[in-house]
Amino acid sequence: MSAVSELIVREYFEMAGFLVRQPVKYQVAARAKRPEEEADLVVWNPRFRRGTRPPSPQRIVWTRTDLEKVERAVVSILGWHTDRISPAVLRQAPEVLRVTDEEVIGRARSMLGGGSVLKILCLPELPASESLRAEAIDILRENGVNGVLLFRNILLELSQMLDKRKSYEKSPPLQILRILKNYGLLRDAQLELFAPRRRRRSSRRSSGEPQP
Repeated sequence: MSAVSELIVREYFEMAGFLVRQPVKYQVAARAKRPEEEADLVVWNPRFRRGTRPPSPQRIVWTRTDLEKVERAVVSILGWHTDRISPAVLRQAPEVLRVTDEEVIGRARSMLGGGSVLKILCLPELPASESLRAEAIDILRENGVNGVLLFRNILLELSQMLDKRKSYEKSPPLQILRILKNYGLLRDAQLELFAPRRRRRSSRRSSGEPQP
């Protein structure tokens, strides 16, 4: 699953105009990861405009629009698609935040050249509870995370960028999304947002309930 998640995120950054480097990793159970192996992706935006301010620290959940303000970054990908990243997870699994270590950033800077390097986490989902979500965001911010990309937003934005008339044979994730979109199995975020309300109205009509 981690390989699939990394492919999806890599495609997302490349379609957003970034040059992406994926550090070589060796799965050796007998030793800890080296600093250069902590980052899943190292990205650079060649279209970054000098003088552009990075996204506000108060806005930590990003979209593609926020990425336009990023020049260099290290990206850590958590493909745990069955879990929400709660405050308890962040406290009990410190490896989630290891990509923010200064040694890791130093190795990334040696690849990307001088200048600031932002820290981005790709997460499955944050808590649904507002209080727990705010607490999780506070922990991420306190540990030096600059931005969070949620897989739901990544997939929605990727599907919107795809042309269903174009073949993406060299990219299995994009080709799958394109096929789903072609057969109407993917909907725009706006349509998905209002679909439940339409269903409620139609059920009220069929049951004879008064309309609001």
